[in-house]
Amino acid sequence: MTALRSALFNLLFFAWTILLAVTTWPALLLPRRAVVAVYHLWRRGIDALLRRVVGIEQRWIGLDRRPAGPVIYAAKHQSAWDTIAMPGRLGDAAVVIKRELLWIPVYGWFAARYGVIPVDRSAGSAALRRMLARARAAAAAGRSILIFPQGTRVAPGAAAPYHPGVAALYAHLGLPVVPVAVDSGLRWGRRAFLKRPGTITVELLPEIPPGLDRRRFLRRLEDETETATDRLAAAAATSARPAPS
Repeated sequence: MTALRSALFNLLFFAWTILLAVTTWPALLLPRRAVVAVYHLWRRGIDALLRRVVGIEQRWIGLDRRPAGPVIYAAKHQSAWDTIAMPGRLGDAAVVIKRELLWIPVYGWFAARYGVIPVDRSAGSAALRRMLARARAAAAAGRSILIFPQGTRVAPGAAAPYHPGVAALYAHLGLPVVPVAVDSGLRWGRRAFLKRPGTITVELLPEIPPGLDRRRFLRRLEDETETATDRLAAAAATSARPAPS
């Protein structure tokens, strides 16, 4: 049944995406807010498909404590779901993404118009300077920044280093960093066909204030994010166990 529901979801996901792309492309010629509206429509449609077809709900912890001004959200990345759901729920955040994603027809056009921050990983220090300039402009416009510090999706329980890009943003923008833990990979895994029913939980942790040195900042960010992510995974495993008879 899970495989059948997953197949139906995948079919409807692409159908919904293509339908919106075909019917809303004129938004690319309008002010940015039109593309933002299309994104929210797309995201809500996917939320509905996940809930009704696959049985995946979502729970956000700490969203009511989200800072009012621009911050840097440093999020754990386990699933494609993260890039779909997080930007709109985190206050129109500008997402740091791989430049190659902008080469995808239609998606890349909408992403660029939405105002993402593309990074060319092969360009070294020049890429870092461009990322910082674009992030500074986004923050000046009142937008938060969303970055996935590990740079790629990491399966639950797997280890991957935290890259220095988040530390550069922290040092140069002078903004608080809000670590974000998530257990999305338990439901919508990396490169996984199956979408498993249950609840995806996202937790916004207490912000890290500006001013720490690079090493202390990265250690604190990793420790707090990984600890919270492990806690979410443990809670999900406990809730999945059958009740004793």
